[in-house]
Amino acid sequence: MNEEVRDNLKSKSIWLRGFFMLLFAIFYGVAEFVLAVVAIFQFGAAVITGKPNANAARFGNSLGQYIFQIAQFVTFNSEEKPFPFSNWPESRSTADMQIGETEALQKKDQES
Repeated sequence: MNEEVRDNLKSKSIWLRGFFMLLFAIFYGVAEFVLAVVAIFQFGAAVITGKPNANAARFGNSLGQYIFQIAQFVTFNSEEKPFPFSNWPESRSTADMQIGETEALQKKDQES
């Protein structure tokens, strides 16, 4: 074994990173389950009310961003640890626009 590999094996920072990667892999699984619950809720809301729930859409958007942040961290594409070590990602306006567009289309359908 060469010296560089030995140094890496003894490095506390790489083992700490591995611990956080394992922790965020668990968070990913939980977030994936919550995303499925939100999707089922949104479908139910659309069936009952005829439109998606805006609050659930915003939460789903921010949850999707959180899942992306986890993926970036565990694949070494980012050094920033996701929530709870940083702020929860805010919903992007695209989800709000899509819901607004959906509501506008539904109004147009109702008028015709």
